[in-house]
Amino acid sequence: MKRSILYCALLVIVALVANCNNGKAPLDNPSRGSITIAADESFKPLVSQITSAYEGIYPNVKFTLVFRPEQEAINMMLRDSARLAFTTRKLTKNEQRALDQRKIIGGAVKIATDGVALIVNKANTDSLITMDQLRAVFTGKIKTWSQLKGNQNEPITLVFDNNNSSNLDFVLSTFGIKSVDGLRIFTTRSNREVIEYVRKNPSALGFIGVNWISDGDEPLTTELSADLRVMGVSSKPNPTGRADYYQPFQEDLGMQRYPLRRPVYILSREAHPGLGGGLVNYLIRDAGSLIIYKVGLWPSVRYNREINLQK
Repeated sequence: MKRSILYCALLVIVALVANCNNGKAPLDNPSRGSITIAADESFKPLVSQITSAYEGIYPNVKFTLVFRPEQEAINMMLRDSARLAFTTRKLTKNEQRALDQRKIIGGAVKIATDGVALIVNKANTDSLITMDQLRAVFTGKIKTWSQLKGNQNEPITLVFDNNNSSNLDFVLSTFGIKSVDGLRIFTTRSNREVIEYVRKNPSALGFIGVNWISDGDEPLTTELSADLRVMGVSSKPNPTGRADYYQPFQEDLGMQRYPLRRPVYILSREAHPGLGGGLVNYLIRDAGSLIIYKVGLWPSVRYNREINLQK
């Protein structure tokens, strides 16, 4: 009799295990599980703070963050090496086709407006530039700081975080430039290394994601911003005063005054209501937009707080 009862209990357990998600690992959900997120390295401060806050709310959640140049981050998402990707663009038709072949709808949600910041050494007094002048730098018509009426006589060294940097791609596409042959370009391995290089080289003009230096509450921002100037950029060909120049900080991003602004998207390949969707909803429907605001970017969906005043 005891053997019969034990045998029946064993059959029930086996049946439950076999029927639990068809033998696959349990699916994650918005409050439990672990996924990998790929992101362009220029968004590292933003993504790190967002995911850390979400993990603080849900202790059973774990995000593995991988920071790569934008195209590599997108490829990781397409190959299913990452569930989400933080990027500056949506998928191309060919990239979307890769998901369509697997019958995955995917998605792209704009969460913020970011800006590419132009930084120079503090010893360089030239802190203003027009879009026409910047175009001339990238077409080789302007080669030295003296042509920009700066106090440096050296050639302008353009500094980016990677050969495949989203920062570099964005600037080139803005000006319709196909080749960088003949330009004085130096690449590092991260936005932080761009900052360090500019700090040591007065002739350098660095390009970084502004969230590296825009969070006034972060000690790292103070550390990284030391001995640097953030250039003001004007879309007017003939500015009449300093008021015509704008920096890539929150209000000028939100009011669309800063010329080198760009969107921030979350690309997803999630096929069920899971952890990835939970994070996206947190950013566009919940208090997550406050983190975007805190970092110094402009959230696509503002968080509305209701305040009751009582006598």
